Amino acid sequence: MVNGLFQFKNAIFVNMTPERTERLESVLAKRQTNLTVVLENVSDPHNISAVMRTCDAVGIQEIYILNTIIPKHKKWGAKSSSSAAKWLTIHQFTEVAPCFEALRKKYQKIYTTHLSTDAVGLHALNLTQPVALVFGNEHSGVSEALIALADGNFIIPQVGIIKSLNISVACAVSLYEAYRQKEIAGHYLVPQLEGAEMAELRLNWGFLDADEAME
Repeated sequence: MVNGLFQFKNAIFVNMTPERTERLESVLAKRQTNLTVVLENVSDPHNISAVMRTCDAVGIQEIYILNTIIPKHKKWGAKSSSSAAKWLTIHQFTEVAPCFEALRKKYQKIYTTHLSTDAVGLHALNLTQPVALVFGNEHSGVSEALIALADGNFIIPQVGIIKSLNISVACAVSLYEAYRQKEIAGHYLVPQLEGAEMAELRLNWGFLDADEAME
């Protein structure tokens, strides 16, 4: 170890203070494995970064980014995310089928934000079950292909003249409704991460115990 740093499996880790370690452990204990966000063809990296910041705030660990008509993103807007991206597990896809195959393995319901005759209000959704919320392109919204594959559509209640919200705002409103429901249900009181998943995140976040560091 040199100047508070040590190397482990070709990665460099900071020798964290007990306070820092306690803080990260507390965050991991509240990560929610049954809630995620899917961003379809969202073009502005600053919007994506703002969504990431909200995901981190409500305890979401994994997010899905699906780009079928725009290039794969190489970076995010750092100012909006406040470096949230480094704390999240980000899955990027360029095709709908493998993205939805991955989602169906972990989430019972997939809902799109789409104004339609069968759309229900956000507050009518049961967001305590394993659920993925899909948000679409800033201009064209969610594609018809995803709408056809989803389990339903929802809208955010509004009474103003302009019947839409910025995608990052819409996502924040939706996720905090999920936070409200999950907090009432006690989801933040019981750690959801376990086993290999927890170990991998602890490694990725850069802290190990003394025995691990010496192996």
